[in-house]
Amino acid sequence: MSTSEPAGSASRLARFSINQMTVKQLSMPELVDACRGLGVPGVGLWREPVQAYGLERTAKLVRDAGLTVTTLCRGGFLTAIDPAERVTALDDNRLAVDEAATLGTDTLVLVSGGLPAGSKDLRGARERIADALGELGPYAEERGVRLAIEPLHPMFASDRCVVSTLAQALDLAERFPAHQVGVTVDTYHIWWDDQAPAQIARAGAGGRIHTFQLADWTTPLPEGVLNGRGQLGDGSVDLREWQAYVEAAGYTGPIEVELFNDGLWARDGREVLAETAARFVSHTD
Repeated sequence: MSTSEPAGSASRLARFSINQMTVKQLSMPELVDACRGLGVPGVGLWREPVQAYGLERTAKLVRDAGLTVTTLCRGGFLTAIDPAERVTALDDNRLAVDEAATLGTDTLVLVSGGLPAGSKDLRGARERIADALGELGPYAEERGVRLAIEPLHPMFASDRCVVSTLAQALDLAERFPAHQVGVTVDTYHIWWDDQAPAQIARAGAGGRIHTFQLADWTTPLPEGVLNGRGQLGDGSVDLREWQAYVEAAGYTGPIEVELFNDGLWARDGREVLAETAARFVSHTD
């Protein structure tokens, strides 16, 4: 299968969604055009490029192209202690919910936030996330949007996300109705955790798997570690195994590929999208 014909059959791409960050070098119109040309049915969008292009313009562009917006990234960063900072964060998350609704997606991915400067209190930070979800969940429900807590690998706990495991994410989510708050299952962040399969089953039983994302784990990690997500098939993750876990838990929705990778960003974006679609076909069932 060549990268110019990534799927061979459109049915093999029926659940594939390309997260915008994977090909962030493409403009919004270029991304939409490339998806349409390759038969990619879904896109996961990010707030910053959506805002730069224009929210209403983006909504019309993807709608006219027949694309499904599978998620919007990202809300969250809800761990601040300072009252003014908390008000600002909540206001920004309400705006993110509104943006998701305008784009026609029912899922806003939340990266919860790291420890505030000078703090070592992980439990307190998680409780502040719960407090914020108590306000944001009903707001999102009114607009037809679900909040999907994404646990990030523990190496991000200090500065980006104090929620490091699916168990921690579900402990938060289960305080609220499933149609308000669930989880993001991302192979990059959980593949190392031998408790994650059981937690996926737990999430599925409660109807809380709101999105499923794929990325591979390659080493050595780059300086700064954030942009170390490997192309599918290049690393240590058994992608089919994780797909089997989420499907056994009842998940039948889109499968997003979200890669932060400087090497991929340095290449032609259309070529990367075609390659990613081909890898998706090769490494999923």
